[in-house]
Amino acid sequence: MSANDLPPAHGSAGAGETPFQGQPSQTYDSAFLKACRREPVPHTPVWFMRQAGRSLPEYRKVREGTQMLESCMRPDLVTEITLQPVRRHNVDAAIFFSDIVVPLKAIGVDLDIKPGVGPVVAQPIRRREDLAQLRDLTPEDVSYVTEAIGMLTGELGATPLIGFAGAPFTLASYLVEGGPSKNHEHTKALMYGDPQLWADLLDRLADITSAFLKVQIEAGASAIQLFDSWVGALAPADYRRSVMPASAKVLESVAPYGVPRIHFGVGTGELLGLMGEAGADVMGVDYRVALDEAARRVGPGKALQGNLDPAVLFSTEEAVRAKTDEVLAAASGLEGHVFNLGHGVLPTTPPDALTRLVEYVHTRTAR
Repeated sequence: MSANDLPPAHGSAGAGETPFQGQPSQTYDSAFLKACRREPVPHTPVWFMRQAGRSLPEYRKVREGTQMLESCMRPDLVTEITLQPVRRHNVDAAIFFSDIVVPLKAIGVDLDIKPGVGPVVAQPIRRREDLAQLRDLTPEDVSYVTEAIGMLTGELGATPLIGFAGAPFTLASYLVEGGPSKNHEHTKALMYGDPQLWADLLDRLADITSAFLKVQIEAGASAIQLFDSWVGALAPADYRRSVMPASAKVLESVAPYGVPRIHFGVGTGELLGLMGEAGADVMGVDYRVALDEAARRVGPGKALQGNLDPAVLFSTEEAVRAKTDEVLAAASGLEGHVFNLGHGVLPTTPPDALTRLVEYVHTRTAR
């Protein structure tokens, strides 16, 4: 897609036009994209964060002997892993199999994903000279992403593919802490103690994230999700001042493509309104806030995504259906609703429970 081929940006559509014109035609009328656009749907669409991965025996088999980052860089593996939950669960959208640190690895940051730990960074960023690790991302850096998405869109047909990236705050937290953190003490120390370095770090990460999302959209992704997994650690005032500008920059950068933009974080009930202001079309909601209350906090003009507690899937079928009904009831007055979990699929989740859940939501909401 060249600059001349881009659809109008959000909010700039003319009379009779829709601002969402970036999807391939075969996916445009899918239930998932209709819900994102807040249009009538034949049924509530369903997909799950982390639907491709550890909960599936076929995933464990195909990834046997292959490190996580290597598997993200092999188009054949990415394609197979992304397709597995679509085949098994009949979900309404696929999400590209990758990891939020892939663009950082692609530009040369010395990091690895350690089993049972997560991303570990060899040289944490805590001084201005450490920013030199973060050069611009080019499409050539992630050519395997373009290749994999090309393969996937050919296989998926009318099923939309969701591209994704980590938001600047969450990427910054990994880079500053050197790995996962419960308290984010180094991150907050930098944010409070050297606000200019912090702003420069997030701005640079916003550019890298924007470039990574653009590669995915131009290769054929029909929507994107920006994951701010750790931003729930912040108070609203800190989010508005120190994080929101970078997230807004990312979301604005992909607005001209006309694909729906989903924004999600964990423990972000107090931030939902602000995160919505950052520019998303769809707000992801974790399981701690009911969807009708989330809609009140976010305000009109946005679809919501969520938000069954992932742990419910370990209970009885009766309990799963009862809790699902609660989510659907809370969503009944929404302008648009995409059913999802309130966080990712847990590793030991019984796969059949997910398959049954998709079927139940489809049947229960058929219009």
